Order: sequence, then C-alpha cells, then structure tokens
Amino acid sequence: MLNGPLTHPPLLAAVAAAGHGSRILVADGNYPHSTGVNPAAERVFLNLRPGLATVDDVLEVLVEAVPLESVAVMVPPDGEPVPAHTGFRQILGDLEWNQVGRFEFYDLCKTPDVAVVVATGEPRVYANVLLTIGVRTA
Repeated sequence: MLNGPLTHPPLLAAVAAAGHGSRILVADGNYPHSTGVNPAAERVFLNLRPGLATVDDVLEVLVEAVPLESVAVMVPPDGEPVPAHTGFRQILGDLEWNQVGRFEFYDLCKTPDVAVVVATGEPRVYANVLLTIGVRTA
C-alpha cells in the first residue's frame, strides 16, 4: 500500500523507470496515442470515458510525485489561446513553458526521450502536455 499521491501501478512503474531529462506526455482524448509517440514509450491508458480522467487530474498527481523542470504544450496554428492551458499553468507553477505548433509537438513526442505516454479522456482540444523530468533534490 502506498501513501503518496501516485498509486496507479502501471503509471508508477513507468515514471519510476524514467529519469532526469526523460519526458512524460499527458495526452488528451484526441491524441494519436499509438502512432504519435516514441514507439518505445510506456503507454498508460487512463481514458475510461470522455472526461475521465482529465489532463488536469493527471497533472495534479504528477506535480507532487515527480520533479519537473519544463513543459511543452500544443498550440493551434491561428494563435488563439487554449483555455486548458490556464489550468495547466496553475497546476504546474513556474516551470519553463514552451508553446509549439501541432506538428512540431508531434515531432517532439516521437523522440527517444519520451518515456511515458498517459492517454486521458480529456475532451478539450489542444490539451496535451509534454513534461520534462527534472532532478530529485535531497
């Protein structure tokens, strides 16, 4: 039995196996979870139904369980603000924040350093977050 914020066994194992500089993709329900990521990445499916679990739900747990150093988010080509990003910023605090276009984001998610992909039931569009794991301090 665990007391920490992260108790989902496959996600816990996947995150524990990743290290500094590895990336975690927390993807919305529209993301191509099978083909839009590093083929070697561990996939964790939390997409039970639309709205369960959301990207915010996963971020709230990860921010307490994993040291993070930066985040990349997907933005639309027209430059319109993405409503989901407001909540992401509140959860993630003052991490280095990078906004990238859709296809650049897909390219980032296919790199070898993407170790974990979390598929959510997030219904909002452009609600994808690529987290870079930082260093655990003493």
